[in-house]
Amino acid sequence: MPTERDTDPRDDRVDGRDETPEERADRNWNEVLQEVRVLQTGTQILTGFLLALAFQPAFGELNDGQRAFYLGLVVLSALSSIVALAPVAMHRALFQQRAKAEVVRSGHIALVAALGTVAVLLVGVVAFVFDVVLGGSAFWWALIPLGLLLCVLWLVVPAILRARHRTNGGRR
Repeated sequence: MPTERDTDPRDDRVDGRDETPEERADRNWNEVLQEVRVLQTGTQILTGFLLALAFQPAFGELNDGQRAFYLGLVVLSALSSIVALAPVAMHRALFQQRAKAEVVRSGHIALVAALGTVAVLLVGVVAFVFDVVLGGSAFWWALIPLGLLLCVLWLVVPAILRARHRTNGGRR
């Protein structure tokens, strides 16, 4: 049976959890932190890979377009890290200010933005490697299928599940 807290008119979600707004913010903050950890690890690996490339002997053989694309990927990698770490920086700046709900909302926005930059970065790095190793149209043969797969798994499938969840009224 839903409690008063579960049916608070200020909260349009009825999720069956018996928690205060502060407890919900704490739980959601822990989820944001877990997602930051996963996202940051992958971004750090890609950044390390990109930075190591510049010191390889074959790097000098890149054409101007490849160098420009590479530098764009390096900037995107740094941007991904900056955006993904924004919730942590915000939490530190607002520590003990009783603003956790706002930090969680901002963290959600930052993580969605970071996922967007990481998506472009992932596809871009693979397309770049295909271009350097195979040349010619290999860039597109990597970029298009990976971009489509990413869109399906990160956008289409969640949209379908969200729509299904809404039509079922949140029931399984």
